Amino acid sequence: MNKTILSLAIFFVTATSALHAADRVQLGLQTWTCRNMSFEQVIEFATNHGIKNLELIAKHLDPAASREETLRKKALLDRRGLVAYSFGVNAIKSVDKNADRQLFEFARLMGIKLIIVEPRDLADWDNLEALVKEYDIKLAIHNHGTGTTYGNPATVRKILAERDHRIGVCLDIGWVTAAGFDAAKVFHDYGDRVFDLHYKDKKPEIVDGKTDWTDTLPGRGSVNLTGLFAEIHRTNWNGVLALETDSPDFARDPNTLMNCAAEFFRMHTLQSVDAK
Repeated sequence: MNKTILSLAIFFVTATSALHAADRVQLGLQTWTCRNMSFEQVIEFATNHGIKNLELIAKHLDPAASREETLRKKALLDRRGLVAYSFGVNAIKSVDKNADRQLFEFARLMGIKLIIVEPRDLADWDNLEALVKEYDIKLAIHNHGTGTTYGNPATVRKILAERDHRIGVCLDIGWVTAAGFDAAKVFHDYGDRVFDLHYKDKKPEIVDGKTDWTDTLPGRGSVNLTGLFAEIHRTNWNGVLALETDSPDFARDPNTLMNCAAEFFRMHTLQSVDAK
């Protein structure tokens, strides 16, 4: 085989591998990032940035809205080629089982395959698991930082071990880092139960003598993003990294954050493929 043919073959294999990687893992948008926008503005923002997969919050898509309003918004998404792949984060309330069922009915109507939840009361999991089995819709546990119900991954792993396999994790890599854990290792330890990733970076800052974790552009904070991307590709993980920010500054104009996050995602996806 001459050098030209060999070079073309290597290029073809590498390009094909990259395309397959792009099929497996995709960049999405958690619309909390666009919390200052209307639903219609979110659609424009996502379209302008080439984002297809949306994880919507209640401001943009209300589970308690009428069937007609929900279907109107679904039609707008369909028309622009956008997918509401997920919804959340939902703070489940123990006192309102009807609201839990309404959430699943809403997801079924929208065609949403994954609901992100963070119930404060661990006793709520009996009812939630029953609804998962009834509707065949996945749930993912979201984590915040130290002192929150799911701030310690050990708590999450215990729930996963005891519950239906359709109950998994929405790993917020920023907050798990702020809680003192390595995002790549936590991802690894959850095995095949990671259903979703909240894509962000954070760094610690001392404010009035206390540590405050603030959002940064990807790659400029403390999250082990390089290790995480390596784990994603090692395991052939299939899912969405939904860009999310807790920063009010980024939320006022998320365009720079979205551009930088997309470039970081693209470069690390290709690097991970090339490293194989």
